[in-house]
Amino acid sequence: MSTEQRAGWLYADMEIVEKEDALLSPEERMAEAVEPLLFWFQKNARILPWREEPTPYHVWISEIMLQQTRVEAVKDYYRRFLEALPDIQALAQVPEERLLKLWEGLGYYNRARNLKKAAEETVNRYGGELPASYEELVSLPGIGSYTAGAIASIAFGIPVPAVDGNVLRVTARLMADTDDILKQSVKRRTEALLQKIMPRDEAGAFNQALMEIGALVCVPNGAPHCSRCPLEGLCLACRYGKTDVIPVKTPKKARTIEERTIFAVARGSEVLLRKRPEKGLLAGLYELPGASGYLTEQEALDFLGLEEKDAVVLEKLPEARHIFSHVEWRMQGYYISLRDEAQTKAGFFAERETAREAYALPGAFRAYAAYLFDRKS
Repeated sequence: MSTEQRAGWLYADMEIVEKEDALLSPEERMAEAVEPLLFWFQKNARILPWREEPTPYHVWISEIMLQQTRVEAVKDYYRRFLEALPDIQALAQVPEERLLKLWEGLGYYNRARNLKKAAEETVNRYGGELPASYEELVSLPGIGSYTAGAIASIAFGIPVPAVDGNVLRVTARLMADTDDILKQSVKRRTEALLQKIMPRDEAGAFNQALMEIGALVCVPNGAPHCSRCPLEGLCLACRYGKTDVIPVKTPKKARTIEERTIFAVARGSEVLLRKRPEKGLLAGLYELPGASGYLTEQEALDFLGLEEKDAVVLEKLPEARHIFSHVEWRMQGYYISLRDEAQTKAGFFAERETAREAYALPGAFRAYAAYLFDRKS
């Protein structure tokens, strides 16, 4: 067998990897990483609330919350969520508006909606218990291959991989793989590789170890901490000084910039809200009314269907911005306090405390919502 044949897909770039290093196959190199990874994880694993009692439900909720969200930000949300919805039956029965309120500020709200759909399906199909099967888990709404692998391995001890961005980065550097890690083909072959070397009795710990070392040592931003890595001696990107260019990722498209004017409108003890359309960005959520572009004071009043005499206070607010995955809002705002008799068709009025407690207001509006909910005068 030639070096290139033995090396297979991971050693295609022979300009990086010398032939003597390529003599160790990807499977053999990955297999040699198992023991040091498990030992490192045993000594260095973070204490996280979802690791205290890793039931299938707890692992599921935590993994969905952790998608696109920092660990520190998730901790308090996770605790509050489980206090309100301690099991799958409670999640299946919760009204959507209550669910979205619990999710408020985490973003990507379809994650919460899919949780409820999957909980309902789990109650109907599996008697309210998540199935101990990767294939059945991945068939549920909102559960992809990574989440199914995490639940299956961590909660049920099933030896299947859980490949996320951290894992792809670690394996790419370990093998000096210069293929784009955002390609589905790269993810599939990484899953196939890990499946072959997965420790049967410690699958959950192994998957978590790969994720953890990617989060803490083989980091996504800035230089990796190679001197602290138990895989330093095996890692080809480290050996050849390529950690700054591996992994390879297709650059994201530039975000679209949208200018908007946001209205923080109060009328006595009431605040003005509006429900967004059921499709598109922030679908079906509540918002502070807004308009495209930067409006003048008169244009703001015209948009709201108000006259100057209707406003007791009309105050220009500081600019703010909010970044979504594909678009950036650059906003200006107005705080408007209306006379008791003033009317507008730009939304509906809700009592301030009701609005605070019952309606999920996305983080995009946080800067201006503060003028309604935290204002002292």
